[in-house]
Amino acid sequence: MSSEQTQLPEEARKILEEEEALLLRVKKTLNRQLAIRQRERARRDPEALRARLIELRDLAVSATTFDLPTLLQEMNVIQALLDRKDDAPLPDRNTPYFAHLRLDENGRLTDYCLGRASFFESAAGVRVVDWRYAPIARIFYRYREGDDFEEQLPGRLAEGVVAARRIVVIYKGELNRITTPDFSLVRGHDGAWLCHQGAIGASLGGGSGTATRAGSLGVGSLMTDQSRHEDVSALLDREQFEAMTSSPNTPLLVLGSAGSGKTTVALHRLASLNFENPERFPPHRMQVIVPEPGLAKLSHRLLEPLQLGSVQVQTLDGWAQLRFQKVFSTPLPKICDDAPPLVTSLKRHPAFYYELRGRLPDEGTINFRELRRELAEYLTDRGFLQAVVDRAGGTLPTTAIEATVQHTMKQVVTLAEAGIAGEDAEVQTLDGKGMGDDPASELAGSVDIEDLPIFLMMRALRCDIQGDKLTHLVIDEAEDISLTELFVMGKTLRDRSVTLAGDDAQQTFSSFAGWEEALEALGASGAARCRLQVSYRCPKPIAELARAVLGPLAPAEAASAGREGLPVGRFAFPDEAQANLFLVDALRDLAEREPNASIGVVLRTPEAAQGFFGLCDEVPRVRLVDNGDFSFTPGIDVTDVNSVKGLEFDYVIVPDASAASYPLTDEARRLLHVALSRASYQLWVVSPGAPSPLLPRPEA
Repeated sequence: MSSEQTQLPEEARKILEEEEALLLRVKKTLNRQLAIRQRERARRDPEALRARLIELRDLAVSATTFDLPTLLQEMNVIQALLDRKDDAPLPDRNTPYFAHLRLDENGRLTDYCLGRASFFESAAGVRVVDWRYAPIARIFYRYREGDDFEEQLPGRLAEGVVAARRIVVIYKGELNRITTPDFSLVRGHDGAWLCHQGAIGASLGGGSGTATRAGSLGVGSLMTDQSRHEDVSALLDREQFEAMTSSPNTPLLVLGSAGSGKTTVALHRLASLNFENPERFPPHRMQVIVPEPGLAKLSHRLLEPLQLGSVQVQTLDGWAQLRFQKVFSTPLPKICDDAPPLVTSLKRHPAFYYELRGRLPDEGTINFRELRRELAEYLTDRGFLQAVVDRAGGTLPTTAIEATVQHTMKQVVTLAEAGIAGEDAEVQTLDGKGMGDDPASELAGSVDIEDLPIFLMMRALRCDIQGDKLTHLVIDEAEDISLTELFVMGKTLRDRSVTLAGDDAQQTFSSFAGWEEALEALGASGAARCRLQVSYRCPKPIAELARAVLGPLAPAEAASAGREGLPVGRFAFPDEAQANLFLVDALRDLAEREPNASIGVVLRTPEAAQGFFGLCDEVPRVRLVDNGDFSFTPGIDVTDVNSVKGLEFDYVIVPDASAASYPLTDEARRLLHVALSRASYQLWVVSPGAPSPLLPRPEA
């Protein structure tokens, strides 16, 4: 033990010695067992056994009745050896286990190691159990160190005390970290061990309610007093305040980094317009449109204390469906909401908007059924689609052409009108086969959700869009709104009274063309601009990491952090199992210590979020949030990165900051930036396996 290690507290040094001795014992036992298996495997060499079996078979042909039973018996033995299955896999010697459980049953101490394969050698005191299947593993997940336990195991009732419960990190056969309830031991790059107080070496705590401070967005208890508006105003400089209170006839573009208050400014402009001129700007004639359901729910809650709870807040999909029904005075057609990603990207791309607008004649049909047929001709015209891809300048792959053609062919039917209108008619696909003959027949007669604003644009270019005009429109997270959607939104306005809020560094779709192009499509060119320079949500360490992740996509001028804060927790683990075990413990502990905290566990995809949620059955107040269905109450929300845009939490944990989830691409940069910048108090970034190359190297 080095001199630095001897300086550890006595209790920490004792635990380190115990864990090193246990690891050495396990490795020696595994090596011995491996040598035994190799010798046994050599004895039953398959080629030699088959050769001997053939030899015995030949002898049996001419054997006497007296010798035949002996020969047959030996043949059966050899065949049994050939049929014998391989031994159960041994634990990986480089990472044999990731947790250590010591049980005290009436004074008898027994050590168990949790790993991914079971291996026992009781004489050596080695018991490695598979954490997924072994009944004894339940004790590790259900009880804390020092707890009395009682569990029904196969053949006996286990009772006693959890004497030790430790998480360990073993990498390439070496012990690198030990986590106990009171402290964690970490091996430094020089091999010396350091002791950090707190269960994880960096604790989660002390940030309950930070995401609900006055004047900011948050999830928890929303403040409802009138000081909210004054607090927000106090955060604005003179130029920003004047922009917010500018002429209602002047379009306003509010730009700013994550947590700078873009949404707050936009919604307060709405309130200001209503206060100054309630007859011109009644709540029912104003609207807020956002990309995701979570932000829609939050925006509605933020409008309530401003006495604007009756303002309609819609998601993009909801807006498109409602506007379609109003304009075409027809029920919604059959909607396909899971089109291939390449098809969705093409339809939302600026190149598609410009190419279609350039080809659409000024005059023509405005009937939906005929517009649908007209659009289908464009979407199955490979020449047109090639022009879109060429115009995209490398941001759309050529494979999007065939994907769009094939997808559209499955949707278009020869009697489309009958299918859309719901009439009872035999519907055939373009190749003349019946719908039931095609495994993809559920697509027949459908349109993509992305098609609805395209139909509206095609009509708007030929006649005025019907329906009541809005007196003011707020478009939040505008970087994720396509030019087609912006064009149609502009046609729903009585005049140019509109507010856009956005940050191009946070775009999560390929639909962003640039702010000048967005304003032009909306009909709001020459808009006043308000750039918020201070990030009030994220403390300085979080803001700096989020900017570093953006790399070349970061704005030239960094936003100022509103306050100092705790360092970002950076944790690396050899694999996902160890990372998740570490995090589930930390979440359970935090949820018990701070029951009023808002905690976001943000994973790359909904599928990854569902998988992590499945590990959290013992964690209090944990929720799987799908499709933005946030409750905005204290607790733990396990969700995906696309669902959290515009939201914030006291604590944010990113459990999958790996190269697999966030590779070296612009899309991954923006998505990881969004995930990191949701934290208002403390952030943990966990890398199972190879860390994401977007993350800067941690300081030694």
